Amino acid sequence: MTVFKLLRCTSSLAVLAFMLAGCAAFDRLKNVGEQPALSSIDNPTARPGYKPVQMPMPDVQPASYNPNSLWRNGSRAFFKDQRAQRIGDILTVKVNFTDKANIANETQRSRTNKEDSGVDNFFGKGKLPLTNGALPTRIFTADSTASSDGKGSVQRQEALSTNVAGVVTQVLPNGNLVIEGKQEIRVNFEVRELIVAGVVRPEDIESDNTIDSSKIAQARIAYGGRGQITDVQQPRYGQQVLDVLLPF
Repeated sequence: MTVFKLLRCTSSLAVLAFMLAGCAAFDRLKNVGEQPALSSIDNPTARPGYKPVQMPMPDVQPASYNPNSLWRNGSRAFFKDQRAQRIGDILTVKVNFTDKANIANETQRSRTNKEDSGVDNFFGKGKLPLTNGALPTRIFTADSTASSDGKGSVQRQEALSTNVAGVVTQVLPNGNLVIEGKQEIRVNFEVRELIVAGVVRPEDIESDNTIDSSKIAQARIAYGGRGQITDVQQPRYGQQVLDVLLPF
């Protein structure tokens, strides 16, 4: 690719980014002085890009019934189970996320080499023949020293504790439930969002229809926000475009 083509491609990307930023800025200008709007409550399976979850399934086991018995195979109680088990049922997810990492590494290497070579005697004589000069005590001398010291450390600590209600969006063939929950809280001009999704076993749902986030397989937990404070924390559109385009 020539320099001219590269510049033309870069200019096109810059113009496209500017147009997109202009559209976004125009939408934001319409909402100046207004509180961020909350998202409408809708069916998660009807959203664009929604894909049903596919997981490895065991072989189907035929159901068996015992005649003249009050107990049916697979039942957990004589009375109706109030825990979520069908599409559309609601359960509470207890999000307890604590992540702490402290890693420190240090590597040290050192090496010293020294080479000396000389002549103390030349065929039994202490002087060079013909020139009658003194013998050099050092003909070749070499010294080398190498050392390296590398250090690295990682310190990270994150914690999140809250509750969010989720909806069963799919029942897998083996009985596991696919859940998704979203919560929005608006305080003044800032909206906080919490999204939880994943696959749970009905056996892990507690009697009060709650489940801990640590028991969610393929868990997807997102916590963030949007509003005036978030806008200030984010770099401007121009800076983001330059961060992508500039090679240095």
